[in-house]
Amino acid sequence: MKVTSFSTQTSPMTSIDFGTLITTIFVIVDDWYDKQVKKTTLLKPGVKASMSDSEIMTLALVMDYLPFPGETQFLGFIRGNYIEWFPNLLDQSQFNRRLRKLDGMLEELRRTWVEQLGGLSEKYFILDTKPLPVLGLKRDKRYSDFAGNATPGWCAARDMHYFGYKLVMLSTWNGIPISYDIVPANTDERIAAEGVLETVKYSHIYADKGFISADWQQAIARRTGNRIWTLKRENQHLQHSDDLKRFISRVRQRVEGVFHEIQNTGRNPERLLNKTVDGFCVHIAAKIASHTL
Repeated sequence: MKVTSFSTQTSPMTSIDFGTLITTIFVIVDDWYDKQVKKTTLLKPGVKASMSDSEIMTLALVMDYLPFPGETQFLGFIRGNYIEWFPNLLDQSQFNRRLRKLDGMLEELRRTWVEQLGGLSEKYFILDTKPLPVLGLKRDKRYSDFAGNATPGWCAARDMHYFGYKLVMLSTWNGIPISYDIVPANTDERIAAEGVLETVKYSHIYADKGFISADWQQAIARRTGNRIWTLKRENQHLQHSDDLKRFISRVRQRVEGVFHEIQNTGRNPERLLNKTVDGFCVHIAAKIASHTL
Protein backbone atom coordinates (compact mmCIF):
# COMPACT_ATOMS: atom_id res chain seq x y z
CA MET A 1 0.00 0.00 0.00
CA LYS A 2 1.27 3.45 -0.92
CA VAL A 3 0.40 6.58 1.02
CA THR A 4 0.59 9.92 -0.76
CA SER A 5 2.04 12.74 1.32
CA PHE A 6 0.58 16.24 1.69
CA SER A 7 1.80 18.31 -1.25
CA THR A 8 3.35 21.76 -0.72
CA GLN A 9 4.46 24.60 -2.92
CA THR A 10 8.15 23.91 -2.24
CA SER A 11 8.45 20.15 -2.76
CA PRO A 12 7.03 17.63 -5.24
CA MET A 13 4.41 15.10 -4.19
CA THR A 14 6.00 11.82 -3.06
CA SER A 15 4.79 8.46 -1.81
CA ILE A 16 6.01 6.14 0.92
CA ASP A 17 4.92 2.62 1.79
CA PHE A 18 2.54 2.15 4.70
CA GLY A 19 5.10 0.38 6.88
CA THR A 20 7.48 3.32 6.60
CA LEU A 21 4.64 5.68 7.49
CA ILE A 22 3.83 3.71 10.67
CA THR A 23 7.50 3.54 11.67
CA THR A 24 8.09 7.25 11.06
CA ILE A 25 5.04 8.35 13.04
CA PHE A 26 5.83 5.98 15.92
CA VAL A 27 9.42 7.29 16.22
CA ILE A 28 8.19 10.91 16.22
CA VAL A 29 5.49 10.19 18.80
CA ASP A 30 7.62 7.99 21.05
CA ASP A 31 10.53 10.45 21.11
CA TRP A 32 8.13 13.23 22.14
CA TYR A 33 6.52 10.96 24.76
CA ASP A 34 9.89 10.08 26.32
CA LYS A 35 10.90 13.74 26.58
CA GLN A 36 7.59 15.39 27.49
CA VAL A 37 5.65 12.74 29.42
CA LYS A 38 7.91 10.10 30.96
CA LYS A 39 10.38 12.63 32.37
CA THR A 40 7.73 14.99 33.72
CA THR A 41 5.04 12.59 35.03
CA LEU A 42 5.09 10.43 38.12
CA LEU A 43 4.65 6.74 37.35
CA LYS A 44 1.23 5.43 38.32
CA PRO A 45 1.06 2.38 40.58
CA GLY A 46 -0.34 -0.88 39.25
CA VAL A 47 0.30 -3.25 36.37
CA LYS A 48 1.96 -1.67 33.34
CA ALA A 49 -0.30 -1.56 30.28
CA SER A 50 0.61 -4.11 27.63
CA MET A 51 0.07 -1.61 24.82
CA SER A 52 1.94 1.67 25.25
CA ASP A 53 0.48 5.17 25.00
CA SER A 54 2.85 5.82 22.07
CA GLU A 55 1.39 2.86 20.18
CA ILE A 56 -2.17 4.03 20.85
CA MET A 57 -1.43 7.57 19.65
CA THR A 58 0.47 6.29 16.62
CA LEU A 59 -2.50 4.22 15.47
CA ALA A 60 -4.89 7.12 16.15
CA LEU A 61 -2.78 9.32 13.84
CA VAL A 62 -2.20 6.62 11.22
CA MET A 63 -5.94 5.91 11.11
CA ASP A 64 -6.53 9.22 9.36
CA TYR A 65 -4.29 8.28 6.43
CA LEU A 66 -6.68 5.51 5.40
CA PRO A 67 -10.36 5.90 4.43
CA PHE A 68 -11.77 3.25 6.79
CA PRO A 69 -15.18 4.37 8.15
CA GLY A 70 -14.46 3.46 11.77
CA GLU A 71 -12.07 2.04 14.35
CA THR A 72 -13.37 -1.53 13.99
CA GLN A 73 -12.44 -1.74 10.31
CA PHE A 74 -9.10 0.01 10.82
CA LEU A 75 -8.03 -2.19 13.74
CA GLY A 76 -9.12 -5.25 11.74
CA PHE A 77 -6.80 -4.12 8.93
CA ILE A 78 -3.90 -3.65 11.38
CA ARG A 79 -4.61 -7.03 13.04
CA GLY A 80 -4.67 -8.78 9.68
CA ASN A 81 -1.57 -7.14 8.18
CA TYR A 82 0.64 -5.62 10.90
CA ILE A 83 -0.04 -7.63 14.06
CA GLU A 84 3.68 -8.44 14.41
CA TRP A 85 4.26 -4.68 14.79
CA PHE A 86 1.57 -4.39 17.46
CA PRO A 87 1.55 -7.79 19.21
CA ASN A 88 -0.46 -6.42 22.15
CA LEU A 89 -3.12 -4.78 19.99
CA LEU A 90 -6.29 -4.22 22.02
CA ASP A 91 -9.80 -5.00 20.89
CA GLN A 92 -11.89 -2.07 19.67
CA SER A 93 -13.63 -1.24 22.97
CA GLN A 94 -10.38 -1.37 24.98
CA PHE A 95 -8.55 0.66 22.35
CA ASN A 96 -11.27 3.31 22.37
CA ARG A 97 -11.23 3.61 26.19
CA ARG A 98 -7.45 4.05 26.20
CA LEU A 99 -7.58 6.55 23.35
CA ARG A 100 -10.19 8.73 25.08
CA LYS A 101 -7.84 9.10 28.05
CA LEU A 102 -5.15 10.45 25.69
CA ASP A 103 -7.27 13.29 24.24
CA GLY A 104 -5.31 16.04 26.02
CA MET A 105 -1.98 14.38 25.24
CA LEU A 106 -2.76 14.34 21.52
CA GLU A 107 -3.42 18.07 21.64
CA GLU A 108 -0.16 18.71 23.54
CA LEU A 109 1.69 16.75 20.85
CA ARG A 110 -0.04 18.72 18.09
CA ARG A 111 0.87 22.06 19.69
CA THR A 112 4.50 20.94 19.79
CA TRP A 113 4.39 20.42 16.03
CA VAL A 114 2.71 23.81 15.50
CA GLU A 115 5.55 25.46 17.43
CA GLN A 116 8.18 23.53 15.44
CA LEU A 117 6.52 24.60 12.19
CA GLY A 118 6.72 28.25 13.26
CA GLY A 119 2.95 28.65 13.27
CA LEU A 120 2.87 30.79 16.40
CA SER A 121 5.24 33.36 14.88
CA GLU A 122 2.88 34.08 11.96
CA LYS A 123 0.88 37.32 11.86
CA TYR A 124 -1.62 36.45 9.12
CA PHE A 125 -4.31 33.82 9.71
CA ILE A 126 -7.57 32.51 8.30
CA LEU A 127 -10.67 31.76 10.35
CA ASP A 128 -13.68 29.63 9.47
CA THR A 129 -16.23 27.14 10.77
CA LYS A 130 -17.33 23.75 9.53
CA PRO A 131 -20.46 21.68 10.31
CA LEU A 132 -19.89 18.38 12.16
CA PRO A 133 -23.06 16.25 12.02
CA VAL A 134 -23.28 13.37 14.50
CA LEU A 135 -26.86 12.10 14.12
CA GLY A 136 -29.57 12.33 11.47
CA LEU A 137 -32.06 15.15 12.02
CA LYS A 138 -35.02 12.75 12.14
CA ARG A 139 -33.39 10.21 14.43
CA ASP A 140 -34.65 9.83 18.02
CA LYS A 141 -31.96 11.45 20.19
CA ARG A 142 -33.46 10.95 23.66
CA TYR A 143 -31.24 7.97 24.47
CA SER A 144 -28.16 9.17 22.61
CA ASP A 145 -25.05 10.34 24.46
CA PHE A 146 -25.27 13.48 22.31
CA ALA A 147 -28.68 14.47 23.73
CA GLY A 148 -28.39 17.72 25.67
CA ASN A 149 -24.91 18.35 24.25
CA ALA A 150 -25.12 18.59 20.47
CA THR A 151 -27.84 20.76 18.92
CA PRO A 152 -29.63 21.32 15.60
CA GLY A 153 -27.80 23.80 13.38
CA TRP A 154 -27.73 25.30 9.92
CA CYS A 155 -24.77 25.78 7.58
CA ALA A 156 -25.46 28.79 5.35
CA ALA A 157 -22.61 28.01 2.94
CA ARG A 158 -24.10 24.60 2.16
CA ASP A 159 -27.75 25.42 2.85
CA MET A 160 -27.75 22.40 5.17
CA HIS A 161 -29.71 21.66 8.34
CA TYR A 162 -28.01 19.14 10.61
CA PHE A 163 -27.68 17.91 14.21
CA GLY A 164 -24.27 18.04 15.83
CA TYR A 165 -21.48 20.51 16.38
CA LYS A 166 -19.54 23.28 14.70
CA LEU A 167 -15.76 23.15 14.25
CA VAL A 168 -14.20 26.61 14.45
CA MET A 169 -10.55 26.77 13.43
CA LEU A 170 -7.80 29.33 13.13
CA SER A 171 -5.02 28.35 10.74
CA THR A 172 -2.04 29.85 8.96
CA TRP A 173 -2.18 30.69 5.26
CA ASN A 174 -0.27 27.47 4.63
CA GLY A 175 -2.99 25.44 6.32
CA ILE A 176 -1.39 24.73 9.70
CA PRO A 177 -4.16 24.57 12.33
CA ILE A 178 -3.18 26.93 15.15
CA SER A 179 -6.17 26.40 17.43
CA TYR A 180 -9.67 25.02 17.17
CA ASP A 181 -12.79 24.43 19.21
CA ILE A 182 -15.90 22.27 18.96
CA VAL A 183 -19.16 23.98 19.93
CA PRO A 184 -22.88 23.07 19.64
CA ALA A 185 -24.16 23.61 16.10
CA ASN A 186 -26.48 26.48 17.03
CA THR A 187 -23.65 28.60 18.51
CA ASP A 188 -23.18 32.00 16.89
CA GLU A 189 -19.97 31.91 14.86
CA ARG A 190 -18.58 35.04 16.53
CA ILE A 191 -19.07 33.58 20.02
CA ALA A 192 -17.61 30.27 18.84
CA ALA A 193 -14.47 32.01 17.57
CA GLU A 194 -13.65 34.06 20.65
CA GLY A 195 -11.72 31.26 22.35
CA VAL A 196 -9.47 30.46 19.38
CA LEU A 197 -8.80 34.16 18.76
CA GLU A 198 -7.25 34.42 22.23
CA THR A 199 -4.35 32.21 21.08
CA VAL A 200 -2.82 34.91 18.85
CA LYS A 201 -2.24 38.62 19.42
CA TYR A 202 -1.91 41.68 17.15
CA SER A 203 -2.49 39.67 13.97
CA HIS A 204 -4.48 40.03 10.75
CA ILE A 205 -7.26 37.46 10.48
CA TYR A 206 -9.31 36.88 7.34
CA ALA A 207 -12.79 35.42 7.65
CA ASP A 208 -16.18 35.18 5.91
CA LYS A 209 -19.29 37.30 6.39
CA GLY A 210 -20.35 35.32 9.45
CA PHE A 211 -17.81 37.44 11.36
CA ILE A 212 -18.81 40.77 9.83
CA SER A 213 -20.14 42.64 12.91
CA ALA A 214 -18.19 45.90 13.34
CA ASP A 215 -18.95 46.07 17.08
CA TRP A 216 -17.72 42.51 17.59
CA GLN A 217 -14.58 43.12 15.51
CA GLN A 218 -13.77 46.22 17.56
CA ALA A 219 -14.26 44.28 20.82
CA ILE A 220 -11.85 41.60 19.58
CA ALA A 221 -9.33 44.29 18.58
CA ARG A 222 -9.48 45.90 22.03
CA ARG A 223 -9.03 42.58 23.81
CA THR A 224 -6.45 40.83 21.61
CA GLY A 225 -5.10 43.45 19.19
CA ASN A 226 -6.27 41.22 16.31
CA ARG A 227 -7.74 42.84 13.18
CA ILE A 228 -10.58 40.87 11.58
CA TRP A 229 -10.95 41.31 7.81
CA THR A 230 -14.17 40.33 6.02
CA LEU A 231 -15.94 41.34 2.85
CA LYS A 232 -18.60 43.99 3.39
CA ARG A 233 -22.30 43.55 2.73
CA GLU A 234 -23.50 45.45 -0.32
CA ASN A 235 -25.79 47.69 1.75
CA GLN A 236 -23.03 48.84 4.12
CA HIS A 237 -22.08 52.51 3.85
CA LEU A 238 -18.33 52.00 4.19
CA GLN A 239 -16.89 49.66 1.56
CA HIS A 240 -13.41 48.21 0.92
CA SER A 241 -11.45 49.26 -2.15
CA ASP A 242 -11.71 46.98 -5.20
CA ASP A 243 -8.13 45.79 -4.65
CA LEU A 244 -8.84 44.85 -1.04
CA LYS A 245 -12.04 43.04 -2.06
CA ARG A 246 -10.11 40.95 -4.56
CA PHE A 247 -7.39 40.23 -2.01
CA ILE A 248 -9.85 39.07 0.67
CA SER A 249 -11.62 36.89 -1.91
CA ARG A 250 -8.34 35.19 -2.79
CA VAL A 251 -7.58 34.60 0.87
CA ARG A 252 -11.06 33.08 1.30
CA GLN A 253 -10.12 30.47 -1.29
CA ARG A 254 -7.29 29.42 0.99
CA VAL A 255 -9.80 28.95 3.83
CA GLU A 256 -11.89 26.63 1.67
CA GLY A 257 -8.76 24.73 0.68
CA VAL A 258 -7.80 24.03 4.29
CA PHE A 259 -11.18 22.54 5.15
CA HIS A 260 -11.28 20.64 1.86
CA GLU A 261 -7.96 19.02 2.77
CA ILE A 262 -9.20 18.08 6.24
CA GLN A 263 -12.45 16.62 4.93
CA ASN A 264 -11.08 14.71 1.95
CA THR A 265 -7.88 13.24 3.36
CA GLY A 266 -8.45 10.01 5.27
CA ARG A 267 -11.52 9.87 7.51
CA ASN A 268 -14.24 12.41 6.80
CA PRO A 269 -14.95 14.28 10.07
CA GLU A 270 -18.61 14.43 9.07
CA ARG A 271 -18.84 10.61 9.13
CA LEU A 272 -16.90 9.48 12.17
CA LEU A 273 -19.67 7.12 13.38
CA ASN A 274 -18.99 7.83 17.06
CA LYS A 275 -21.62 6.94 19.65
CA THR A 276 -20.34 9.08 22.54
CA VAL A 277 -19.33 12.71 22.99
CA ASP A 278 -15.90 11.74 24.37
CA GLY A 279 -15.25 9.38 21.47
CA PHE A 280 -16.24 12.03 18.95
CA CYS A 281 -14.01 14.69 20.55
CA VAL A 282 -10.93 12.48 20.70
CA HIS A 283 -11.31 11.49 17.05
CA ILE A 284 -11.56 15.15 16.03
CA ALA A 285 -8.41 15.79 18.09
CA ALA A 286 -6.66 12.93 16.29
CA LYS A 287 -7.92 14.22 12.93
CA ILE A 288 -6.53 17.74 13.49
CA ALA A 289 -3.28 16.36 14.92
CA SER A 290 -2.85 14.05 11.93
CA HIS A 291 -3.50 16.96 9.55
CA THR A 292 -0.87 19.05 11.37
CA LEU A 293 1.59 16.18 11.12
